[in-house]
Amino acid sequence: MDIGKKLQSVRKQRGLSQRELASRAGLTNGTISLIEKNKTSPSIASLKSLLDAIPMSMSEFFSSFDDENTPKYFFTASEFTEIAPQVSGDSPGASAQVSLRQIGGSSHHALLMLYETYPPESDTGVELLSHEAEEAGVVISGSIEITVSDQVRVLSAGDGYIFDSRLPHRFRNTGQQECVIVSASTPPTF
Repeated sequence: MDIGKKLQSVRKQRGLSQRELASRAGLTNGTISLIEKNKTSPSIASLKSLLDAIPMSMSEFFSSFDDENTPKYFFTASEFTEIAPQVSGDSPGASAQVSLRQIGGSSHHALLMLYETYPPESDTGVELLSHEAEEAGVVISGSIEITVSDQVRVLSAGDGYIFDSRLPHRFRNTGQQECVIVSASTPPTF
């Protein structure tokens, strides 16, 4: 997906200038310009701030427009929608990509279901995420360091979590193996 072009399109549809969107999101207007020209890839937290300023959820931003007249109940792995841009890890030279793949469309459901993969040294960004929802998940393989408010915990395969998503949070793979998580969030505001 062309994130820059999509952001520009949504911004213009909402009648916002780059300057106004930047002001609402707490970013510079130059940053908005670079993102829209695909000269920089926003972190998940930065994109979330931009979409909150529009307002629009991440799942709405990345959703595809399926045939709304025919309900769809089953999805192959290739039909999941990628809702996370590339994110670099904290380590110098790291450029691991976090993948957050949505099952189904958020506009049709009260639940957002994600299949998440975190390569070694990847994370959701140094800026902590926060959104109106409750989320839970189970680590399928690998391990993940999760920060929720002032608590930090490393979870391994079989471990789970649940928390109020309004609390600042971050996911970071500090291990040497890819981490896979299946998570859910309700309402689908991420």
